[in-house]
Amino acid sequence: MASIREVAQEAGVGVGTVSRALNGSGYVSPGTRKKIEKAAKKLNYTPNELARNLYHNKTGIVGVIVPDLDHPFFSAVVKHIEMELYGQGYKTMICNTVGISRREQEYLDMLERNMVDGIITASHGLEVEEYRKQTKPIVSIDRDLGPQIPLIGCDHGKGGDLAAELMLQARRKKIYLVSGVSPNVMANDRYRTFTQRMEEHGVVVLQEIMEWNIFCWDAYCKIADQIFQEHPDIDGVFGGDLAAIACMNAAMRKGMRVPEDISIIGFDATTPANMVYPQLTAIRQNVELLAEVSVNTLLDMVEQRKNVPHRLILDVDIQQGGTV
Repeated sequence: MASIREVAQEAGVGVGTVSRALNGSGYVSPGTRKKIEKAAKKLNYTPNELARNLYHNKTGIVGVIVPDLDHPFFSAVVKHIEMELYGQGYKTMICNTVGISRREQEYLDMLERNMVDGIITASHGLEVEEYRKQTKPIVSIDRDLGPQIPLIGCDHGKGGDLAAELMLQARRKKIYLVSGVSPNVMANDRYRTFTQRMEEHGVVVLQEIMEWNIFCWDAYCKIADQIFQEHPDIDGVFGGDLAAIACMNAAMRKGMRVPEDISIIGFDATTPANMVYPQLTAIRQNVELLAEVSVNTLLDMVEQRKNVPHRLILDVDIQQGGTV
């Protein structure tokens, strides 16, 4: 592999001039820059990315913390964040906390030691105070970590309202809400709004609160079977996509018809919602936009491009399926 000195010799300029041209760290005349680029191409020279990033006081890496990559929503979020970061010249380091706060803490420690330029977190296992101690750029998805950390999320309140309207149109009277409540999480708005709307119209809402940050399919199936064993007269279910699909399977095993006997609504509209029959009716978060806004907000902070707002709320809509 050619060295920077060989490129300088080929182009007839100094090593410092080559460094400025290839790193964009100072002025180089257009003619000289062209000669350097031609020499680098001829010699198949690859700049030392680590050295270049150290010169600019950055690593070129962003940490992304999620609760569980097995969950289709978080796997989709990570996919689109990685694609967006790559398109802007950054690499992605993924932390899959699987409900263990120690793993989340270790990634924050890495941030403090300058091993990444910033973190996008969608995990909710660690105490808020641990994030508030940090001085480096952090963006939070769906969880309010305080005024110094930007919060990006979808309009869960509107999502709960849309789901309630669908249930009311279907004239449902006894609904099971499957939720996972955690402090300062925007999803709480979804459950609160949905319950309030339904109860205003005399609809009974029962609630199953699952442990937060646990996204095991077997756990959803167990809860679904328990729901229909204890409450065989329910005629509606609202929960995340996986919970909704597990409940649809349990209802069908009981001989119930969907949507004639029971309406089922998911939240997220992830890939599994499109893989079942009937297709799941769900409130859809725009994952691509969520990833794009999260990345751009973080990089605005990392590169000090502009000040960022504390709270950015994105719209949601309905994925029409066949379960309402």
